[in-house]
Amino acid sequence: MTEHVIRTWRLTKRYGEFLAVNDLDLKVRRGEVYGLLGPNGSGKTTTILMLLGLTEPTTGSVQVLGYDPMRQPLQVKSRVGYLPDEVGFYDRLTGRENLIYTSKLLGLGRSEFTKRIDRALEQMGLAEAADNRVGTYSRGMRQRLGVAELLIKRPQVVIMDEPTLGLDPEAAHGFLGTIKELREQGITVLLSSHLLHQVQEVCDRVGLFRHGRMLLEGTVRELAEQVLGGGYRIELQVDGPDGDLQRQLQRLPGVTALEMDGADRLVLKTTDDLRPQVAQAVVRSGGRLFSLDLDRPSLDEVYAKYFEEVAHAQAA
Repeated sequence: MTEHVIRTWRLTKRYGEFLAVNDLDLKVRRGEVYGLLGPNGSGKTTTILMLLGLTEPTTGSVQVLGYDPMRQPLQVKSRVGYLPDEVGFYDRLTGRENLIYTSKLLGLGRSEFTKRIDRALEQMGLAEAADNRVGTYSRGMRQRLGVAELLIKRPQVVIMDEPTLGLDPEAAHGFLGTIKELREQGITVLLSSHLLHQVQEVCDRVGLFRHGRMLLEGTVRELAEQVLGGGYRIELQVDGPDGDLQRQLQRLPGVTALEMDGADRLVLKTTDDLRPQVAQAVVRSGGRLFSLDLDRPSLDEVYAKYFEEVAHAQAA
């Protein structure tokens, strides 16, 4: 039986007449990276605030690691780490001094927090900058210092709100690597973002949010199959794509469509990466393969296609 460390039941939050989160049922499994994805204003941050016990639901209920965040806030806060989009540190203190301050608030003894701080700084690639004032840090370094602070706490769950916002591409890529490292340590990560293309590579499952509602949920592959009818696109250039080769390709499990693109190019739409099977089919047919390229489905494509269909249905 799958263990869910975050669970909501019909979670709803209203601010006057404005419905920020609408009837949300959310399940996040232990050890996975779950992406709560959608445009700004879709309800992601409000959901996070309710998970942390920082705002009270209008209706519905929440459990994090089996605890109610509103009624049992200390149990939740001692086990859950939170990284907001703007990480607050004392700029006049060094990175190490900020972490020492946090460690003392956690009640850790000097020998223990010294070990934890050294390890966390090393993990986050901040050992050399540890004794520099945080006011000199770039945004990416501040974000990594925020993760170091979480590691000192040794949380079971980490919740991140727009962690790559404002980072340059290189820093964002590095930070996504940090998220993968957290997963490898067995830490559950709930990641909120509107940058679908960035987080696709790290999330085990995603939930697409819009206007406070969860509209689609699953792996990228599952969503691509549901919305795009497959999502993978394989292009191949062959010497003489005859009818026998086309028939072999069409019979491959997972091929949903086949098109000719000129005299020697074929385009397959598939539910998975079928390049090895495609190459074998070319060999069996006696042809020569010149190129074989794969275009993977993206969350941006899924999101755009889904809402294009929704808008078309509403206009009909």
